[in-house]
Amino acid sequence: MADKSVKKVVLAYSGGLDTSVILRWLQSEYAAEVVTFTADLGQGEELEPARRKAEMFGVKEIFVEDLREVFTRDFVFPMFRANALYEGQYLLGTSIARPLIAQRQIEIAEEVGADAVAHGATGKGNDQVRFELAYYALKPDVRVIAPWREWNLTSRTKLLEFAEAHQIPIAKDKRGEAPFSVDANLLHSSSEGKILEDPALEPDETVYQRTISPEAAPDIATEIAIDFFSGDPVALNGTGMSASELLTGLNALGRANGIGRLDLVENRFVGMKSRGVYETPGGTILLAAHRAIESITLDREAAHLKDSLMPRYAELIYNGFWFSPERRMLQALIDTSQHSVSGRVRLKLYKGNVIVVGRESPNSLYSTRMVTFEDDEGAYNQQDAAGFIKLNALRLRLAATAGRRGGQP
Repeated sequence: MADKSVKKVVLAYSGGLDTSVILRWLQSEYAAEVVTFTADLGQGEELEPARRKAEMFGVKEIFVEDLREVFTRDFVFPMFRANALYEGQYLLGTSIARPLIAQRQIEIAEEVGADAVAHGATGKGNDQVRFELAYYALKPDVRVIAPWREWNLTSRTKLLEFAEAHQIPIAKDKRGEAPFSVDANLLHSSSEGKILEDPALEPDETVYQRTISPEAAPDIATEIAIDFFSGDPVALNGTGMSASELLTGLNALGRANGIGRLDLVENRFVGMKSRGVYETPGGTILLAAHRAIESITLDREAAHLKDSLMPRYAELIYNGFWFSPERRMLQALIDTSQHSVSGRVRLKLYKGNVIVVGRESPNSLYSTRMVTFEDDEGAYNQQDAAGFIKLNALRLRLAATAGRRGGQP
């Protein structure tokens, strides 16, 4: 049985049905004072209703905070310096939001003298791991309450019955079985469950939250330019912007051109496979642009080393290890590589496609004089290639000679 000796708990609170039930459940089961924390990460919803609902439950300490700039500047952009993709496709939109929410929860717990934190993640998913690994990394002795692993509300029907018994308002579209669940922030939206659980079936167009379909996108390409400084985007079409403003602008451009849709079956950290439909319009553009500016500013071996480390870095974020020593070490290496990654990338956006059409940088390593098919005026001695090739072929020749001696073909 869970230890119920908790006096004050900080709950990550969205104001939706699940966390509203959790709020009331904490009050009744633990007899604890609940402090709510609602983060605006750019999910596109009005957050004041969450405050009013918390007030209705008698919550005295309510935190509703705009963290869009912190989220983009300190979490999203560092991740994009690594070109991070989980399993080669997923831009980690949900994964990267959890450490920030957890970090602020712990800070609030310290501020208000709470002895526990709570979240609304289920016992089947990745988010429970992400939240709790962050909690423990930041406050090793923290008490964590995960209601979905404790209570007997094992179905949506039981959840609704609890809500009705405790006068918890239920939005009409939450009655019965919701068609699918949605998580959203400034980087992406994620839809999964219910009508999306069969990976053989194409998602209905109503699933998509952030983009128009590529078929409905304009027949004329949209041309844009992104300026980078030390690996981070700093201007869009020549206008300097804050991190969150720039990502917001890219989202609008991506949405209008049907960019950033992904239908993915992924491997959850807890062991099962799951199917999700993701939309990352601005992030998809940003990834293409960042790789383009790196292509002319990064040394070959530095670029290849980064690419070899990227899957490990992405997996750490997906699995919830943002605050781990190994992620910090990789981040230091990645950030060092970005010192010369400055310049401008020009792109065309067309019917779901991001097409790089130009890149330039004061730090460019690209030499027209070296690569030209015309007279290079002695910049490169082609005869040098003979020795280079023979040295690289030495082990191949030795192996072939030994093979012949051994009777091998």
